[in-house]
Amino acid sequence: MSASTPSILVVHDGGAGNRRQALALAQAWDLPYDEHVLSPRWPWRWAAPRLLPGSSQAFGEAFGAYWTQPPPVAVGCGRQAALATRLLRQRGSHVVQILNPRLPMTHWDTVVLPAHDGVSAANVLRLDGSLNPIDDAWLQRARDAHPALGDGDGPRTVFMLGGPTADSDWDSRALGTVMALLLGWQDRDGGRLHVIASRRTPKFLRQQLRQTLAGRALFWGDESDGPNPYEGALAWADQIVVTPDSANLISEAAATRAPMWIALPRWNRGRLRCLIAHAIDSGRARPLGPEAGRWNITPWRESARVAAALKPYVLERLGGPEPVVEADAAPVGSTAKALSNSSDASAS
Repeated sequence: MSASTPSILVVHDGGAGNRRQALALAQAWDLPYDEHVLSPRWPWRWAAPRLLPGSSQAFGEAFGAYWTQPPPVAVGCGRQAALATRLLRQRGSHVVQILNPRLPMTHWDTVVLPAHDGVSAANVLRLDGSLNPIDDAWLQRARDAHPALGDGDGPRTVFMLGGPTADSDWDSRALGTVMALLLGWQDRDGGRLHVIASRRTPKFLRQQLRQTLAGRALFWGDESDGPNPYEGALAWADQIVVTPDSANLISEAAATRAPMWIALPRWNRGRLRCLIAHAIDSGRARPLGPEAGRWNITPWRESARVAAALKPYVLERLGGPEPVVEADAAPVGSTAKALSNSSDASAS
């Protein structure tokens, strides 16, 4: 292997959520890695992670260098990355795939899935919510980078919202109910309210929030309001409220040491209902209601837990022999040692 070939390669499609999860795992190992943003071509972009003739050309010349000299370990997140990690595994890399590739899990050495997907297999590691980089050191760096957000009297309440989805179709009326409750908290308890929208928050809901919050709270809706204060607000929060439509929002709030309330928890018909129910049943979160306050919580630090479970296999690969080119590699040194070679041919 040449000096330019990384020992650990992180691949993703450039999407913020996929990048964040893949990097969170690689960074938790505290080992050198390279990051590669995939540029999928048609028709492989559409077919991923299924194999088509010429799939080794799916991501162009830049990825072709990794195909020629594969890294010992590769980590990917998302559907496009699932094709890339599958291809690298055929070349001998030990691969970890994050999120459900929607094919038999035996095409990858280890698959990291949220427990609310309801999928079990010998090589699947299940986690609460999603991977993220948030730990105590991350929170301190975010506070240091945004000191002004710590000014003023507490409690500092942060409301983070995503947007309505097919499975969580809350609306402007429901949002108005949430805001009335949070402004009531502020009137009763004092402190500061900070409301942060996301890329998925519809424009009409951002306009509603601007009108509702004018002069009463800090609001960030988009870049016209300046740099996104999300990380600093999360780090300084004394209490956090999230909408029920995003596993990432729930997971990142849960990784802090602040109490978390889930707004409109019943407005969800999809797989996230399991995550929300677990967060509430475990005591990490409460459904949003009139009462605020603190209780004993344990932060969700799933990236550290998953990284610790996988690191022995990563170190084994980094200290082992050069990758061996195979037509379709069997699991090597992974949580899937009990799997047989034959099961990997069950789907393309």
